[in-house]
Amino acid sequence: MTSFDEALVIFNYPFFKLLRIAHEIHIQNFDEQSVQISDILSVKTGGCSEDCSYCAQSIRNGTKVPKQPLLDLDTVLDAASNAKKRGASRFCMSASGRCMSSEAEFDAICEMIRAVKAMGLETCATLGLLTRAQAEKLKDAGLDYYNHNVDTSPQFYQNIISTRTIDDRIKTIEIVQKAGIHVCTGGIVGMGETNEDRVKMLVLLANLEIPPKCVPINKLVKIPGTRVDDSNPIDDFDFVRIIALARILMPGSYVKIAAGRNTLSEATQALCFFAGANALFSSEKLLTVDNVKDGVDRTLFDKLNIRLIA
Repeated sequence: MTSFDEALVIFNYPFFKLLRIAHEIHIQNFDEQSVQISDILSVKTGGCSEDCSYCAQSIRNGTKVPKQPLLDLDTVLDAASNAKKRGASRFCMSASGRCMSSEAEFDAICEMIRAVKAMGLETCATLGLLTRAQAEKLKDAGLDYYNHNVDTSPQFYQNIISTRTIDDRIKTIEIVQKAGIHVCTGGIVGMGETNEDRVKMLVLLANLEIPPKCVPINKLVKIPGTRVDDSNPIDDFDFVRIIALARILMPGSYVKIAAGRNTLSEATQALCFFAGANALFSSEKLLTVDNVKDGVDRTLFDKLNIRLIA
């Protein structure tokens, strides 16, 4: 078990010392020149009853994102095929809402998972809170990863969301892990939280009974109408420090630079890779926000001699 005080000391190491330690841990556990690429598709968008202050899909925010009903199987498979052609090895399907209340829609997503799996891609889904029965059904369908972010520290959580607790999130994570599905769980930085909150979030994840297989770190993308669109952005060096601390605390986990990567310079991304980041989203759209344009990553990977994990 890692304590908050221990982790905070590490986070505040001199910058180059922190990166050196993180890099050494990274190369002991992974190929330093390889990066795993995922694609994500919103298979059901908008109309969410939750009040997540950062999200465009919440009906409690003033964003007015159009509701999109569940996509048909062919549309999903076309997107998965294009993702594979771009080098993605994992395809994630996201459905808005607190949970999957429609059994018919849940069954349809299970069919999507089976079909994407048959294409030779790893599968990932994010469907909100789950029951044990639902987790078992997803496992039977061939789901490899379930994304369920804790978002922020337990202490800051109530400032961001009031319609669920962080314990609700942890419960679903434990249900998913007990079903034998890998967990992809991380958070968002730049919502008004402190560096101490960011460290506490990583300590929470590192101290789970089973550490996450993948830890996505999202840099807040400010969306007009959300309740955190005026928060101060995270400093790039602090962002790199968070990546490094995630690598140190969770040596065997993939550390993913997720949303907001299009606001990071090539040099900052290179520092993140050196500090232990080894996973990315490649799609031009991450649910309702923009990601990097097609071809931009290939240029950066060529400069850094980075290979894609098949």
